[in-house]
Amino acid sequence: MDKFLIKGGKALRGSVAVSGAKNSALPVMAAALLTSDKVVVRNVPRVRDLVTMSKLLAFMDAKVTVAAVPASVYEIEAPRLNHAEAPYELVKTMRASILTLGPLMARAGVARVSLPGGCAIGARPVDLHLKALEQMGAEIATSHGYIEAKVHGNS
Repeated sequence: MDKFLIKGGKALRGSVAVSGAKNSALPVMAAALLTSDKVVVRNVPRVRDLVTMSKLLAFMDAKVTVAAVPASVYEIEAPRLNHAEAPYELVKTMRASILTLGPLMARAGVARVSLPGGCAIGARPVDLHLKALEQMGAEIATSHGYIEAKVHGNS
């Protein structure tokens, strides 16, 4: 099909509500780990990966507040992080766990993130994340299914 031909003669009027995108909301939620201030994320689509990400942030001791379930608005506060880790049990169903690696490194100086799980739609390497962190001075290693990263010189 090369084109659509629409006949009608009437002007279009009205509005369309555009829903949020999972692949936009997940990085924003992970980025909320960068600050101790409250972050409000609106127009969040109601999909399982966003619930999983909120559980992961809560595991790290961020306070995740929603007004409804399923939620379209998330309030995230991370005044401190008690776990700089994304364990396999929490992230085995989504690939977005890698998005927490950079924010954890920035806040804690170290991070331990399970190799991403998710669906089997083919190879989707995370090497760009790792290369970027290395270029900023991080030491990266993989061990027992985890990516371990630390700021150069931190133990």
